[in-house]
Amino acid sequence: MNKIILVTGASSGFGALTARRLAAGGNTVYASMRDIDGRNARQAAATARHAVEHRVDLRTVELDVLSQTSADAAVQRILDEAGRLDVVVHNAGHMVFGPTEAFTPEQFVELYEVNVVGTQRVNRAALPHLRRQRTGLLVWVGSSSTRGGTPPYLAPYFAAKAAMDSVAVSYSTELSRWGIETTIVLPGAYTQGTNHFVHAGTPADTERAREYDEGPYAGLPDQILERLKSLEPADADVGDVAEAIARVVDLPHGERPFRVHVDPSEDGCEAVNAVGDRVRREMYRNLGLESLLRPVDPT
Repeated sequence: MNKIILVTGASSGFGALTARRLAAGGNTVYASMRDIDGRNARQAAATARHAVEHRVDLRTVELDVLSQTSADAAVQRILDEAGRLDVVVHNAGHMVFGPTEAFTPEQFVELYEVNVVGTQRVNRAALPHLRRQRTGLLVWVGSSSTRGGTPPYLAPYFAAKAAMDSVAVSYSTELSRWGIETTIVLPGAYTQGTNHFVHAGTPADTERAREYDEGPYAGLPDQILERLKSLEPADADVGDVAEAIARVVDLPHGERPFRVHVDPSEDGCEAVNAVGDRVRREMYRNLGLESLLRPVDPT
């Protein structure tokens, strides 16, 4: 059945690839981005061209995850046009790269706002409708950095993604009795094929950063990026993340996995999550709340 899907942060990268792949599967997809008449006008136009050229139902919608008013308006537009909303793909996010000390506290807060609080704004806009439907799916695009290898100079991003993962885990059992499913998709460190690293933010305290650049850590940033790149197999394809999300969306209700790892570098996240998720299941069994680990049948 055709699904009505909202993908946040769909101007480029995983978001754009996912929106196009889901539309190719016969779904109505709203590729959300902020400032579609300004900074993202070109990306919005490219999305519209793709829809025409490929004859798919792919639409753009204005959505700034930093604004509750914007999130509310985007979801309301979808409901007005399509009559329902079935899937939300939480993809909007931002990366930063540099020595942790050189990032200001305000930068930490800004990153948390985008990567974590932004998902809460979208959920508060969308979940009342999904709960009334008694069915739905939240897909959270996380990162293998939450529990896998954690190279230096990415701490603010890693911290935000770990927080988002924790929010997603808690939401999963708070929504299961409403028939709403949760899947956390964890991409590895793809250094090519997206603008993730290219557009990464840098420390605002440039003087503090320079002390690292000229001190005993001189040259480390280039080493990190080159060695991350060397860990990727030659055939690593960022499109695999979009394919993984599409497979989850296509699965029947109740058969969707809680986590999906898409990490060609195999940084260890999958092994650590296997232990953590097992401990979580045991805790729910001990509490007599194991039923919360599975979504109720909407029928």
